[in-house]
Amino acid sequence: MINPIDGIHIAFSALRANVMRSLLTMLGIVIGVLAVIVMVAVGSGARELIGTQIRSIGSNLIMVMPGAVAQFGASLGAASVHTLTSGDAEAIGKDCPAVELAAPIWGQVTQVVYGNRNWRTRVTGTTADFFPVREWNLKFGRFFTRKEEERAAKVCLVGTTAIESLMGNEYPLGKMIRIQNVPMQVIGVLESKGQSPRGEDQDDAIYVPLKTAQYRLFGTPFRDEVRAILVRAKAPEMIPQAEKEINELLSRRHRIGRTQEKDFSVRNLTEILETATRSLNIMTTLLGSIAAISLLVGGIGIMNIMLVSVTERTREIGIRMAVGARSIDVLAQFLIEAVVLSMTGGLFGIVLGVAGSYIFARVSGWPALINIWAMIIALFFSAGVGVFFGFYPAFKASRLHPIQALRYE
Repeated sequence: MINPIDGIHIAFSALRANVMRSLLTMLGIVIGVLAVIVMVAVGSGARELIGTQIRSIGSNLIMVMPGAVAQFGASLGAASVHTLTSGDAEAIGKDCPAVELAAPIWGQVTQVVYGNRNWRTRVTGTTADFFPVREWNLKFGRFFTRKEEERAAKVCLVGTTAIESLMGNEYPLGKMIRIQNVPMQVIGVLESKGQSPRGEDQDDAIYVPLKTAQYRLFGTPFRDEVRAILVRAKAPEMIPQAEKEINELLSRRHRIGRTQEKDFSVRNLTEILETATRSLNIMTTLLGSIAAISLLVGGIGIMNIMLVSVTERTREIGIRMAVGARSIDVLAQFLIEAVVLSMTGGLFGIVLGVAGSYIFARVSGWPALINIWAMIIALFFSAGVGVFFGFYPAFKASRLHPIQALRYE
């Protein structure tokens, strides 16, 4: 039986004898493995990014929106129906055992002025419960109090993007900004949250007490109307129970019968994450199919070139058999050459795939998580392609008759 080390050495000698042909033969394997590495890295990075963005909104979070259907990501200030009130939010917080906190929201995008600077941002009225619901901490300053909420105090909390756009490096606490020509005192700056799942800057925002937004800044067409209610369940496993309790409570409060369509909708972040993951899995499957086709094409290329190699080296095979080589030795030699060819292509594909993942991450701004197991599996898969597609040419070489091979011109 041929020594594997000698077989690999002979295989590399054969590759070096036709370098350009070998490189072109490996191209399909290189592209296939490269696509697998980039696909897995970008897919894993995208899942991590989506998970991070959704977690940045808050854990155990449930969203109650007005209307029978509320699509996640719809602007909280753009609801066209008026079915939720601050009383609903208060009732959810008090009467739903699975709910920890509930925070109503009312706001819109408007112009904010400080000195000779102005900035267009979202101004949202809410309660003090909003910030623990969103798990949003202060960078410095303080939150507004219950008394400030009750008397519609002219105070505000600002996100880092909004305050930097208005004041630059100036210390903001105690400064007065104007919203809808109403002077508002900055009492706190929120920690940075980054982008939302929609890609919006969560730090480009200003928060004021709910009644301040409703009565001093924007007004409401209906008394105590709110645009949404954010709810925090007591634990992740209690989210389904909390959703059930919210649906039952609001149905009673809004006098909605069992057969009637609800005038509100309840969504949780688990559903949103699952929807995003399903979409990502579909895209990953499509990219995986492209990679599989590339590997198949690469395997066919290897089979083709190995058949050509068998034809070119027929006399060499005859000489080896004449001096004592067995059919199994010839089979092993050509099979080793096919595997070396495919694995070399796999290694090139891994290197280019890692480089491509980092380049894609830098250009797109998405994280790319390199998976070592993806590289190992891709390498073994490329070896499998070499064995599968190299077996027939190797078997054909091993079945040659020594006399006929020696006579071959």
